[in-house]
Amino acid sequence: MKLSTLVRMDRSAKRVAEIIGVLGKYGLADWLSHLDYDWLQRYLQGGRIEEMRDLTTPERIRLAMTDLGTSFIKVGQILSTRPDLIGAELTIELSKLQADTPADDYQQVAEMIRAELGAGPEELFAEFEQEAMASASIGQVHRAVLKTGEVVVVKVIHQGIEQAVRQDMDILSGLAELAEKNSAQLRNYQPMANAKYFERTLLREMDFAYERRHLESFAENFEEDPFIHFPKVYGEFCSQRVLVMELLEGIPVADRQAMEASGVDLEDFAHRGASMYLDMIFRDGFYHADPHPGNLMLMQGGVLGVLDAGMVGRIDTDLREGIEDMLLAAVEGDSGELADQVMRIGQTPPELDRDELRAEIGDFLADYVGQSINDFDTAGAMSRLLEAIRSFHIVMPSSFALLMKTLVTLDGTAKLLSPNFNLAALITPYYRKAIKRRLTPKRLLTEVHRSYRDWKRLADALPRDLTDILARVRKGTFEVQMEHRRLEGTVDRLVNGLLTAALFVGSAMMWSTAAPPTVWGVSVFGAVGCLLAFWMGFWLIRAIRKSKK
Repeated sequence: MKLSTLVRMDRSAKRVAEIIGVLGKYGLADWLSHLDYDWLQRYLQGGRIEEMRDLTTPERIRLAMTDLGTSFIKVGQILSTRPDLIGAELTIELSKLQADTPADDYQQVAEMIRAELGAGPEELFAEFEQEAMASASIGQVHRAVLKTGEVVVVKVIHQGIEQAVRQDMDILSGLAELAEKNSAQLRNYQPMANAKYFERTLLREMDFAYERRHLESFAENFEEDPFIHFPKVYGEFCSQRVLVMELLEGIPVADRQAMEASGVDLEDFAHRGASMYLDMIFRDGFYHADPHPGNLMLMQGGVLGVLDAGMVGRIDTDLREGIEDMLLAAVEGDSGELADQVMRIGQTPPELDRDELRAEIGDFLADYVGQSINDFDTAGAMSRLLEAIRSFHIVMPSSFALLMKTLVTLDGTAKLLSPNFNLAALITPYYRKAIKRRLTPKRLLTEVHRSYRDWKRLADALPRDLTDILARVRKGTFEVQMEHRRLEGTVDRLVNGLLTAALFVGSAMMWSTAAPPTVWGVSVFGAVGCLLAFWMGFWLIRAIRKSKK
């Protein structure tokens, strides 16, 4: 929906004004200032406040998102998983975003539970604490006891949050459309596509049925491991807006002092936790994507408890093999192959300088290849690679960026427990298993079957396509459309070169024939034309050399 349409709608006009006003307040609306909308300029008149001068741009972005509330805080948190888009500095700043959302009162919570489950808390539970244990941006949690005696947490969505988020995402789509049309710099980051991604991610996070399925899948994948525990979900008490699950009790990993006092071998605990995540990624292709210390806890018996399965990542076969190929190229120090894999996985801009990209990745490999496993900084290497990719405006798939962010966060969380932890040493066995898996007969047979399907699909479609083309040719309706990119400058130079050459040839002929008027036997027009041609030629050569640089 276009922004101009939104402004004419009573239900959105006030929020649009608020959003644009906040952007203007923090000096983030320069790309809107030249648009010819009177109402827009009126909202931008607030300008920057004096305190903004001492803040960096990432800090101003974080403050603006905080002022704009839940939807934009969640967008900022999602953006913090995309260092390939926004860079390391802004990623770190947006990672600080926290939603300080007040809890709904008990009456609202009871109404929501009754609407979703058909009965109130007093009917469904033996005990239900009216005061919330915690309140986040999307929902809040209450401690309760089932009639069968199990202690649980009840997660309930905030009233009105879905409508507010949908409205904000609609407005954000309008702003993204304006950004893509009016800002060449922002266009490189595909604002419209990313706005749709934010909306899809947020709406899915507000549907607790997804989190329920995530928890059930994780529990099934690790049911044979006695040292990994995910909360049990009680499906008969769950809906899209209510989630009832087991209450986990233990020491949060974020509580460093309590962890050290527990007497557990923290180095072993860190390795087991990291191995769990690598099993999710390389074995299952489905992983918990938010491994910060607040979502992990040490339970009795050294068991690792995992909370909050709202954010997950998935890796399909093609992406996993692309990552494996990148690892292989990095291990072998093959900068050309690594650059090719980056270009294959990501979306490259038309003006990409491939040789420059290969040179940049070659410099990156030179800094890291050859280091011992014990000295290798996995998080630093991934961050450096993503920054190099971003500098060339290559947009990687969101699943790839989320995986890199997860691994970086995992490395930091594990080092909080064990300063000597090394993620690279732990990844090496998984990498070797991946190489062996790709050479198994089952894998090769799968490749043959896939190739057969592709060729069969081509063979089925080719006759119809050729028949359609020949029919259009006979009717005279066959058209070929060609799009040329970045030819304007080349055409301009070609035209200038032709004009310069024609001017020089014509002027030289007038000079040689002493065409009147003459001064001391020299044709005036011939001499002036030759000097002008020399001047035009000099500036043409200078422009060509400058463009090459």
